[in-house]
Amino acid sequence: MARRLPPLNALRAFEAVARHLSITGAADELGVTPGAVSQSVKALEEYLGRPLMSRTPRGLVLSDAAAAALPALREGFDRLEEGAKRLTGPERGGRLTVSVAPSFAAKWLAPRLGDFNAEFPDIDVQIHASMGLANFEAEGVDLAIRYGAGRWPGMEATLLLREEVTPVCAHRIADEVGSPADLAKFTLIHDDSSLNDESCPDWAMWLKAAGVTNVDASRGPRFNQSNLALEAAISGRGVVLAKRALAQADLDTGRLVAPFAMTTPIEFAYWIAHPPGRARSRPARRFIEWVLAQAKDYEALVQANASLTASSL
Repeated sequence: MARRLPPLNALRAFEAVARHLSITGAADELGVTPGAVSQSVKALEEYLGRPLMSRTPRGLVLSDAAAAALPALREGFDRLEEGAKRLTGPERGGRLTVSVAPSFAAKWLAPRLGDFNAEFPDIDVQIHASMGLANFEAEGVDLAIRYGAGRWPGMEATLLLREEVTPVCAHRIADEVGSPADLAKFTLIHDDSSLNDESCPDWAMWLKAAGVTNVDASRGPRFNQSNLALEAAISGRGVVLAKRALAQADLDTGRLVAPFAMTTPIEFAYWIAHPPGRARSRPARRFIEWVLAQAKDYEALVQANASLTASSL
């Protein structure tokens, strides 16, 4: 059946104007003059026989119909862009490249990937460990998992799992730690990977909240990656204020112990991030569904363990 559509160039101009609520912003994006954008929108309104927006002292205001249509139009152009890329790009088959921060890759994601491989043996997942968000086009990255506030310009982000921090250490140290004040006897290990997250406490903040005044919070080795700080604690070098999701596997195996029941939730979290339209391939959709289910199972287990700990106190 033949599709009856308004002129695509006019639709494209209107969609850009509606997103920016600005003729000039749309013109800059499309690389044309503001006059050309205005003419395209006017042509679309004439084709449809109704106004799509009005000018007010506070700026452009979309009509109800235009506001309702915008999400579908935006998705449509995203899918057109993705389709065009597939026509001109290399055949990717069943391969999926996921950019992941090194610590999260090593401590949380990698141990679970065997389950994904068993469930989807036709999809080859390639992990690209990187601290930066990712240059999706240049590096051939499909998805990224990052720790942050979930706001990256030009990216869509889906919450994967939230995070909290708690002190952890090796067994031999935990046996000698009865209260936070006992930390004065041991080296404090610093995980500096969260310096940009003001909601994540450092040792000075944590000790103050615990009412401890006899510990010098500035002393001890510092690491810019969480997995390195955790390995230092596992080797018995001291106590680290750790992100729970990254420490959980070592807590489960007994390589680390959390000597205190207290945990501190933080605002930053782990997110699945990608350019609009990048997550529509079958491998990407399957991976996102799978990793979200893994995160849900993990959080349910953490909650159950917390309830068990509380009931035993």
